[in-house]
Amino acid sequence: MKTGNTVAEVPELAIRTSAKPVILAVAPQARLAAASEPATVVNPFAHPRPPVSDFTAAEQLLKYQLLRVQKPSIWRPAPCVVMHPMGRDEGGYTQVEHRAFREMALGAGASQVFLWIGRPLTDAELLARRPPDESGERE
Repeated sequence: MKTGNTVAEVPELAIRTSAKPVILAVAPQARLAAASEPATVVNPFAHPRPPVSDFTAAEQLLKYQLLRVQKPSIWRPAPCVVMHPMGRDEGGYTQVEHRAFREMALGAGASQVFLWIGRPLTDAELLARRPPDESGERE
């Protein structure tokens, strides 16, 4: 948030289909990479029921995106991450889904994870790390 860097891309990975899967490319480059060599394009969030259909791919995608928005440096501090799942939340998210979001961010390198369910937060609310109490939940 302090850097002002954001990522708004299709959450896809191109994964080489060999004995040991290898991520070839992420986001728009995923489809290009899959066209040039044998690979599968995966969107770890594309499933009609759960918000995350492929935990490992989602974690790797988040890790890649966190590295992209941080300043290039030898010493990168682990970021504080606010996970804000949006979309299909009919009936709310389950405890298992909450844990999946949290574990995904921690596995991607976050030092601290806040899960926010509710309206989009303002920049000021994110920087203050004080979301409003009435419209969502904080973990």
